[in-house]
Amino acid sequence: MFHRAFAVLAVLFAAQAAQSAEVTGFALENGMEVVVLEDRRAPVVVHMVWYKVGAADEPRGLSGIAHYLEHLMFKGTKTTEDGDFSRIVSENGGTDNAFTSWDYTAYFQRVAADRLPLMMAMEADRMVNLAIDAAAMETERQVVLEERATRTENDPGSLFSEQRRASQFLHHPYGIPIIGWRHEIEEIGLEDLQAFYKAHYAPNNAILIVAGDVSPEEVRALAEEHYGPIPANPAIEMRDRIEEPPQLAERRLIFRDARVSQPYVVRSYLAPERDAGDQVAAARLNMLSEVLGGASATSVLGRALVLDQKVAVYSDAYYLGTSLDDTTFTMIAVPAEGVTLEEVEGAMDAVVADFIETGVDARQLERIKTQVRAALIYGDDNLSGLARRYGVALTSGLTVADVAAWPALLKDVTGDEIQEAAALLLDRERAVTGYFLPADEAEAEVLQ
Repeated sequence: MFHRAFAVLAVLFAAQAAQSAEVTGFALENGMEVVVLEDRRAPVVVHMVWYKVGAADEPRGLSGIAHYLEHLMFKGTKTTEDGDFSRIVSENGGTDNAFTSWDYTAYFQRVAADRLPLMMAMEADRMVNLAIDAAAMETERQVVLEERATRTENDPGSLFSEQRRASQFLHHPYGIPIIGWRHEIEEIGLEDLQAFYKAHYAPNNAILIVAGDVSPEEVRALAEEHYGPIPANPAIEMRDRIEEPPQLAERRLIFRDARVSQPYVVRSYLAPERDAGDQVAAARLNMLSEVLGGASATSVLGRALVLDQKVAVYSDAYYLGTSLDDTTFTMIAVPAEGVTLEEVEGAMDAVVADFIETGVDARQLERIKTQVRAALIYGDDNLSGLARRYGVALTSGLTVADVAAWPALLKDVTGDEIQEAAALLLDRERAVTGYFLPADEAEAEVLQ
């Protein structure tokens, strides 16, 4: 056992030594934030521009407009044609893409280091010169609607998730799907898109992240050349969203669909997010999710439900802590053959109650901390993953210092703190519980 543990630590230390990114942050005069993650191991860079606007910032009745605009950002500018952006990136040996979430919209390219000036020039161009016409808008609307049909409407699991989230957030816009509701996507107009673009796409609402074979001095010079001349938008203010009211009663929903082949039960709770300068509560919840969920052989739910009682074939717990506003803590259990959802839910409740009473096994906690540390180190070893970790954090209200402090905060969490966090959070009366069932197997007693 000693030699095995020593070998694991040796691998971790070696990986940590290999991960050599140096972090530098600064801002341009127009308010654009810049983060440089210097890593000289390969002559490549990841160039990302993150806008502090997402699905939760959309005007009421225009759900999906942030994601819709993301698509249109590839349709050309005043000086380029539709498709030129990705074609030029590809011709220069790179790859590019974009993604939208509730708190951000991001665009990225991975290219050879000497192509970085070209990437900045093109990204700066579409920050201010996007040319949207009616024909491109209608073409892309159909693409977005097809994406919704394929990824959501034709997938009962995605529909279930969409309904659960709408039940979780009664008032806050996190309850609205990122891709938007179909009937609202169909009504978004050209003026709506142009207004949303002008309102949110500006250097003082953006974060530039460059990771790879560059120096901070190089990035600063290029950023000042390409992004520096773009004027700030004085109308952009701090995001001030509505708050979710307190939950006063247990919420339950049953989703039935003939396409469901594997039933399961999901329970989610509103939970505090990681806050700038105050991430301790979030660190405890993160470790709680690792202790309850994670691998079946080491997690509390996995060992009890899957290995010992054999009432489930899969269980997990996860906490989405990097969020601008309150987030969720979720548990899931997939019943074994012959076990009802009511039975596996009852078993899950019993395991959680016992955990709150007895707490965390100290040796098991140390093993889990080692796994968490390994995951962070190996995750940072990937340039795109490292840049994305900073981008998600910074657009969610955190700072570079908060990102750097996170691993140590996780390491310092104690078993007693995890137990206390569980007792405070895991109250079924303040949760949303969902049953995912085939249409022909719904039972009346699940409502009890």
